[in-house]
Amino acid sequence: MARQPKRTGLGAIPLHSLKTVVLDTETTGLDTAKDRIIQVGAVAMDGAVVQPEMSFESYVNPGIAISESSIAIHGIHDEDVAEAEPAAAVLPTLDAWMGERVIVGFSIGFDLAIIKAEYARAGQDWKPHRSLCVRHLSEILAPNLPNPSLEVVADWLGVTIEGRHQAMGDAVATAQVFARMIPLLAEKNIRNLAQAERACLSLTPRLDEEARAGWHEVVSGERLSGLSPNDFARIDSFPFQHRVVDVMASPPLMVSPDILVNEALKVMVESRVSSLFIPSGANDRPDHGIFTERDVLRMLERDGAGALNLPVGGFAQRPLVTIDVNEFLYRAISLMTTHGFRHLGVVDETNQLVGALSARDLLKQRSHDAVNLGENIDHAENASHLGRVWSDLTRTVVGLSGEDIDARLIASVISRELRALTRRACELAEQDMEREGLGGPPVPYAMMVLGSGGRGESLLSMDQDNAIVFESGAPEGEEDRWFAELGRRVADTLDSAGVQYCQGGVMARNPEWRMDLVHWRETVGQWIRRSNPDDVMSCDIFFDSRVVHGDTDLGDRLRGEAMEMAAGVVPFLQALRGNACDVASAIGMFGRFRLVDGRLDAKRLGLMPIFSAARILAIEHGVPERSTPARLLAARTQENEKAIDNLTEAHHILLEEILSQQLRDVARGLPHGNKIAPSEMDEPRRQRLRWALEHVDGVNNVLGVPVIG
Repeated sequence: MARQPKRTGLGAIPLHSLKTVVLDTETTGLDTAKDRIIQVGAVAMDGAVVQPEMSFESYVNPGIAISESSIAIHGIHDEDVAEAEPAAAVLPTLDAWMGERVIVGFSIGFDLAIIKAEYARAGQDWKPHRSLCVRHLSEILAPNLPNPSLEVVADWLGVTIEGRHQAMGDAVATAQVFARMIPLLAEKNIRNLAQAERACLSLTPRLDEEARAGWHEVVSGERLSGLSPNDFARIDSFPFQHRVVDVMASPPLMVSPDILVNEALKVMVESRVSSLFIPSGANDRPDHGIFTERDVLRMLERDGAGALNLPVGGFAQRPLVTIDVNEFLYRAISLMTTHGFRHLGVVDETNQLVGALSARDLLKQRSHDAVNLGENIDHAENASHLGRVWSDLTRTVVGLSGEDIDARLIASVISRELRALTRRACELAEQDMEREGLGGPPVPYAMMVLGSGGRGESLLSMDQDNAIVFESGAPEGEEDRWFAELGRRVADTLDSAGVQYCQGGVMARNPEWRMDLVHWRETVGQWIRRSNPDDVMSCDIFFDSRVVHGDTDLGDRLRGEAMEMAAGVVPFLQALRGNACDVASAIGMFGRFRLVDGRLDAKRLGLMPIFSAARILAIEHGVPERSTPARLLAARTQENEKAIDNLTEAHHILLEEILSQQLRDVARGLPHGNKIAPSEMDEPRRQRLRWALEHVDGVNNVLGVPVIG
């Protein structure tokens, strides 16, 4: 058995920050046991950046004749290598030059096997580096490529090969291919070395074929055995990873209400759709109808064949049930399953019909967990039921985490259900108040979730951050008293369900977070003009607000006005910058983590400066997005590109480590929060955490605030 690969300490660092060496060899033949190396070429990479100035190239004297078939491929003859040093001298020099970098190569298992044999032949000790095969990665990214050779993969990615079948030429081409793969891998949630290794281990037929050919193991299955996805195959993750926009039919097929039924049927058959949409005819109040194949069957059963000559508008079903284009698929599954729908209209943020979703579209995405999660929250009858749902969400998160789903996506799912939980708490409170004779809402209002729930970045440990804006009514007046009672009931319900009271009092039950529109405008204006620390913190969290119940336009209008107002007030923006940057480094003297009782406050020392900086950039640049990655991406320029990319990846790493700690703590019955224990991580993850925390200082660069100290 081969020795374990060298431990680089960088195994879990993001691929775009990983230091690698791309290696290629040319040989006397293809028999790994008998053939020898005649040329080696290697080029260094820093993440996705090829470093041609850092390269290694050498002929190698094989001590045996080069086969004619091999000469026909690479064009290297015996006389070309006659004066070169033997492998016993060249390979140790190469190894010293590579240091602790990870080796990357195309079909690198062959090169590793040939190198191992050369070491054994010379009686030298060989310790393989950690390695990645670009061919393996290509099969993960594009499994349908014909004959995934270096030429085919390079052509697919738009890479031109110069010096093919020369070690350095192939190494440089492979490096360029790998560089272009890194963002594509990230789209598949393969962002670090461990994730790439784990993904490659899934290519069992390919690995078996290489083993039979005598190639060396590229990834140690023994080392990664604890990461096998089969150990966590508990949940169908597709509906949690994709949104309605990914599977809907667009644009929706619209027909006139005057078209005859038999003509409508022809349209459905020719277009291969099972539904048609009927416009309402009212531009100010869209009230579309839907006509489906099921409606045809019911119509024929009731009215006979004569109905085929009637206008389709008389048979359209109204109102059309719709779902947001950016909603998770598990929510669409829940809506269809719970109500027995087979078709949904898809609307955008302006409530315009943009697509159609059918049960057929979701057939392969049906998930018992997805149905239960959405249905149980939306139909919970009391706080106790909501509490059980919150427990189900925790189990769902465990399943998603076990499948190595991106922590940012998991946080988005958690946030989605936190908002649904808050909405349902409002609905239950309204029902109870009306039943008790207190009446319904006296004026239109909006319940807003603030902070991480609004940004879509909540994890399992969160408290309540919410606020109410209502259309009109004086403080402590009749309307305000009604909404005070609503806020109190919502807070109590959420606390009973497992979402704790906000320690800072940011809850609609408190008067400072419950006002009519006029007083909210005055309050936000005062926050921005005075710019004192308390006001800055209050206003800061407000910019992440998202309406979860009631009059969406009312809440969105207030947030939009606040964003516009803040963008032009320099002292306020300076106060926000100072607040974001006034955080002690998480790395103390001698490079040690700043721990209290063995734990590090990853939110205060890591996440908070990043999402605060992203929020400031959103205000300054008028960016409407709420999520931290989207805000950072929108503010990315050539000047701050590297710092933004590092902050984005640091944000990802910190969310992932907090979530992992929370899951460990949940499993052990410990209170879970935002503090993590580095001692419970392996060394690669500690290095990865250190990398993330070190790059939090990039907040200063992005915001243009000098680093002091």
